[in-house]
Amino acid sequence: MDIFDILNMVGGLCLFLFGMTIMGQALERRAGNKLKDLLGRMTTNKLAGLLTGVGVTAIIQSSSATTVMVVGFVNSGLMTLKQSINVIMGANIGTTVTAWILSLSGIDSSNIFVSLLKPSSFTPILALIGIFLLMSSKKSKSKDTGIILLGFTTLMFGMQTMSGAVSGLKDIPQFQQLFIAFTNPVLGVLAGAVLTAIIQSSSASVGILQSLASTGAVTYGAAIPILIGQHIGTCITAMLSSVGATKNARRAALVHLCFNIIGGTVWVTLFSIIKIVLVPSILSESASLMGIAVCHSVISLLTTLLLFPFSDLLEKLVCHIIPDSEEPEVTKELDKRLLKSPAVALGRTRQVLEKMASFAVDALKESMTMVENYDEEKAEKIRKIENETDHLEDVISTYLLELTSVHLGNEESVKATSYMKLVNDYERIADHAVNLVEASEELRRKDISFTEDALKELGKLNSAVSEILDLSFDAFAKKDFAAARKTEPLNEVIDSIRETLRTRHIQRLQRGECTVTAGFVWSDILTDLGRVSDHSANISGCILDSLENNMNIHKNLRAYKNSEEDFKQDYNMYENKYVV
Repeated sequence: MDIFDILNMVGGLCLFLFGMTIMGQALERRAGNKLKDLLGRMTTNKLAGLLTGVGVTAIIQSSSATTVMVVGFVNSGLMTLKQSINVIMGANIGTTVTAWILSLSGIDSSNIFVSLLKPSSFTPILALIGIFLLMSSKKSKSKDTGIILLGFTTLMFGMQTMSGAVSGLKDIPQFQQLFIAFTNPVLGVLAGAVLTAIIQSSSASVGILQSLASTGAVTYGAAIPILIGQHIGTCITAMLSSVGATKNARRAALVHLCFNIIGGTVWVTLFSIIKIVLVPSILSESASLMGIAVCHSVISLLTTLLLFPFSDLLEKLVCHIIPDSEEPEVTKELDKRLLKSPAVALGRTRQVLEKMASFAVDALKESMTMVENYDEEKAEKIRKIENETDHLEDVISTYLLELTSVHLGNEESVKATSYMKLVNDYERIADHAVNLVEASEELRRKDISFTEDALKELGKLNSAVSEILDLSFDAFAKKDFAAARKTEPLNEVIDSIRETLRTRHIQRLQRGECTVTAGFVWSDILTDLGRVSDHSANISGCILDSLENNMNIHKNLRAYKNSEEDFKQDYNMYENKYVV
């Protein structure tokens, strides 16, 4: 083996890791809502959690990524520690899929149909399809499909390059002695754990082991301890991701480590006993690529079967290692660990945004009652809500900006853009709630009162604004597109009401029924309610635009307004309902 073989081996390893990375990222984007649906099935049912872990990891081809997401969910309060344990166990099984795919490289047959299963036979076709989709398609999902195919092709090409580069190692005595040393179970476990911890991917380290096995120098006696160690080494990613997280999130990462250490200890002990007592001849045989995939899967399945019934005890163990403290922990609204899976991160962002929207709507409705019935406790409550919406605006906006730095699909990009707009509108609605409180306080401080007619008119306007708030909130929270379409005609009716109320105020002023000072406050209230109505219309317009993955500023509402008879009917209905 010369310097050029070494360079080829390094280059092949780089291509292999790069292909695995871009394929995994594209698979996550392509899975999108499917991944969200699978994660949504994380219930207290142990089997459902286990199957969810298997399914998600099989999709994104990385148990480390799944476990990091789980840590993020626990840290955000979306999942309990008990739920996370079963998902983590399932992830250990799902990650074995990669080894089976890589084992196709070891197919050796003169039969043309069997030969077609070899990656070297079909990857050029996949690469051709992949580059065509990437360069010609305008749809992000098609582009992601192309990247998946190109990533897989790169991965397999890197695997073949590594295998070719290390083929000469079989003739080097030192290389053979190295793997003889690894037949010592302790050294084999350490080697597998260290390698996997360094590259932070058990799938990648298994691929490297398979490429070395192609030389024929790796026996099953050496491969099995290394595989056991690889299961332990893959825990490093989750452990690192849990730094600075809540106690339960750290416990979830520790579950992953304890699960693999306990399983690894049991199986390496059993392996050592069998090796000494029975001395099976298969341990001296050269491991095939398919054989390594089988061993990898069997180790994962046996560990899960061993510890699955004792998941409650595993929970108690990590709770004992990381005990509760007297001080309550603050759960983060949005966890950066979820950014690695944009679909999941956006799903969580939506939940926090709905919470913010609910706060803003409640604050505005409370503030509208303050003009007639000022309440100091309510005023303080509204100000606290407004402070909370300011905080959530900052959290959500910062999170979305970080998310957009990741390569997003078209659907995710539209959602992120719409959420940025919605955050701003709901924050402004909360601001107007405080403005109405301040207007009420000015009336009280200056001992100003509105006429009975003015209060009746304001009551009508408040009712209309309350309805438009509900319509826009339902449009967002319930995805009620019928409610979204009704928002614009009601917004125009509210504009008309406001102009009517301004005119009537001037008439009362001319008759001496109202003071100029009261008129200033009256004007401020009308302005705030008008702005709230406009923000509500913006929210519904944004929902309708995102429905067609098009953020072309209320294109749907404009089309509805200009061409549909329904718009006129809704306008007339609201005009009659809120006549003043």
